[in-house]
Order: sequence, then C-alpha cells, then structure tokens
Amino acid sequence: QVQLVESGGGLVQPGGSLRLSCEASRSIFSSYSMSWYRQAPGKRRELVGTISVGGTTNYADPVKGRFTISRNNAKNTVYLQMNRLQPDDTAVYYCKVLDAWGQGTQVTVSA
Repeated sequence: QVQLVESGGGLVQPGGSLRLSCEASRSIFSSYSMSWYRQAPGKRRELVGTISVGGTTNYADPVKGRFTISRNNAKNTVYLQMNRLQPDDTAVYYCKVLDAWGQGTQVTVSA
C-alpha cells in the first residue's frame, strides 16, 4: 500500500497563492493517474482535478484557470498550484491514487 503525504497548506489572503505537494512513498505517479480532492466544513468531499499518466489534466469548474496540477516522477511528487485563491477555496485538501488517500492539508483563505 502506497503512503501519501500532503504539505504546503496554510493561511493566505484572498487573491493569494499556495502550492500543495503530495509525496508518495514509492514510485507510482508514472503508472497511475492521481487526483486532488477537497472538503470544506459541512460539505462533501469534492474532486478538484486529476492528472493522467500521460500528463493530461482535468479540473472542476470552480478551479479552472486558477489551479494547476503537475508532477515530478523523479521525486514521486505531485503538486497543486493554486492561484487567485478565494474564501470558497477554504478546505482540507487531499491527494488520492488508486485507493490510497493522504492525511490532508488545511488551506484557509481569509483576510
């Protein structure tokens, strides 16, 4: 079972940026697609975006044009670059590959 560890969350003002990282315990992102999810307080966990093995990315409508997923296979790490953050982006962000989830990292967007 692969272990996933997210990092990079924090408090940021509206309009700011953050980059989240998801590091896997073994080489896996070159073999399987990977997804980022988020869960806001009182809401269901929702898909943010996905990166395929070939590097194709897809994003949920609320983050299109603002968020970018990228991957560094040599570091077993996938990134979520988040720009022009809004208060509605406040959530715990999770990465997922196959059936494995990370522990989540909190992102808070507030003035």
